[in-house]
Amino acid sequence: MLNKRLATALTVSALVAGTTACGAPAQTPPSQTPPSQSSPSQTSPATATGAAGWALDPAAGGARIKAAGLEILNAEGTAEHYHAHLDVFVDGKPITVPADIGFSFGAGGQANGISALHTHDTTGIIHIEAPTSGVKYSLGQVLREWGVLDGSDTTGAPHGGTGGWSVYVNGSKQDGPVTDVVLKAHDEVVLSFGAAPSPLPGTYTFPAGL
Repeated sequence: MLNKRLATALTVSALVAGTTACGAPAQTPPSQTPPSQSSPSQTSPATATGAAGWALDPAAGGARIKAAGLEILNAEGTAEHYHAHLDVFVDGKPITVPADIGFSFGAGGQANGISALHTHDTTGIIHIEAPTSGVKYSLGQVLREWGVLDGSDTTGAPHGGTGGWSVYVNGSKQDGPVTDVVLKAHDEVVLSFGAAPSPLPGTYTFPAGL
C-alpha cells in the first residue's frame, strides 16, 4: 500500500503523473486514487451522513491553504513526515473527511500545488509532510483547508462554525477551542457535534508504513 520512502526530488507535476511522497500512485485529480490503495476497514463509511455543506471545493483549494497560514508548495516536504487520523461525527453519525484537502488546482483541474498538511483519500488520514522541521500543525488548519467550521456559513448548520463541537484526542476530551488541537504522530482525533458517537473511537490502526 503506502510506504514511508520520500522522493527527494518530487515535484507536483510528478505527483500528478507518477507517485506521491508517501509512495501512492497519484491520479488526476488525486481523489481518483484507486480503491486498492486503501484498506476497506480504514475507509470512512460510504453512507456517512450530513453531506450537505461538507463537500470540498477544489477550485478554492489554494485560497484556503493560504487562509490556513500555510504555503502552497511544489512538492511534499521531507523535513517532517508523520500522520494523524480524523473522525468527524454529527449527532453520532459519521461525516466523510474528503480527499484532496490541502491541494490547489489549476483551471484545467490539474493539481498544481500542495500544502504540508493534506489528505490523499477519504480514510481520514491526515498527512503532515513538511519542508521545515519542528513546526506545529493544528486541527484548525485542516478545517480551514477543508472549508468548514470557519464561520463562513451563517445558517446555523453544524459545518458553519465551531459552536456545539467537542474534540477528543486518543479518547480524551480536550479543553479549549477545538481548532487549537495540535496534530501529533498517530493521534486519533474525534471531532463531534451534538451527541457523541458510541463507542467513541480512541485509537486508529494505521496501514503498515504510515
